[in-house]
Amino acid sequence: MAKNIFKGLGIALITPFNEDYSVDYDALKRLVEYQLTSGADFFCILATTGETPCLSLEEKDKIRKTIIEVVRGRVPILMGCGGNNTATVCEELKNGDFTGIDGILSVCPYYNKPSQEGLYQHFKAIAASTDLPVVLYNVPGRTGVNLLAETTVRLATDCDNIVAIKEASGNLVQVDEIIKSKPADFDVISGDDGLTFPMIASGAVGVISVIGNALPKEFSRMIRLEFSGEYEAARVIHHRFTDLFNLLFVDGNPAGVKVMLSEMGMIKNVLRLPLVPTRITTREKISKILKDLKI
Repeated sequence: MAKNIFKGLGIALITPFNEDYSVDYDALKRLVEYQLTSGADFFCILATTGETPCLSLEEKDKIRKTIIEVVRGRVPILMGCGGNNTATVCEELKNGDFTGIDGILSVCPYYNKPSQEGLYQHFKAIAASTDLPVVLYNVPGRTGVNLLAETTVRLATDCDNIVAIKEASGNLVQVDEIIKSKPADFDVISGDDGLTFPMIASGAVGVISVIGNALPKEFSRMIRLEFSGEYEAARVIHHRFTDLFNLLFVDGNPAGVKVMLSEMGMIKNVLRLPLVPTRITTREKISKILKDLKI
């Protein structure tokens, strides 16, 4: 079985925009370099937090090439490649340009709500369409369907290049069931910043993080402390960020982290419709917490 290389702090990378809604490639380069020098272990690009559904094919291609150019092989890059039409995803994997990409993140099919057997067959077909490592992405709050632990373990057992799952179900019992039953070479990655502390304590190997866009050094420290068994020190950092975790998502993702990065002077607070910036009250609360944290 292929080995999972996506461990530690993964950044669910945002896409910065200019005031005219064009992609701000200069800000993107600065952001990636900032995260690299502040503890990022890998990047997850062109996925949910990157507002990927609102990007053109040309923009996606240029964003991928820009990130690869800045990273220069220093850490692995995981790229989103999923959808609810299995044949289309398989076609993209067979014919697309994945130069410089170390693995793909593939979300559960959304909207058409397949059965567990449908999910199994979907991901089995995807795994057979690429030689790249595949990380499953379970996020029922967005897709309307939950990839059950038994289906995850079945895929991990049957498909050599399915190496991990980004678990964002919010169900710690389900996460524990996967970790207990999975093959040795298959890993669980947290898909929820607020649950990263308990998930790593249960055996997850890292996180694909939204807050890591803005505060990679601090979040990376928490993860490293946990990996070395220093749970009390890690818990202190986890609790420092509890209020921030809630504020990041109250007006939707990535609106929360974009306003945080804007407050830090790193990007403009611009999203593409149908997403809009956070409410002023949310911005004020985030700004106050950043001041209290002295960031």
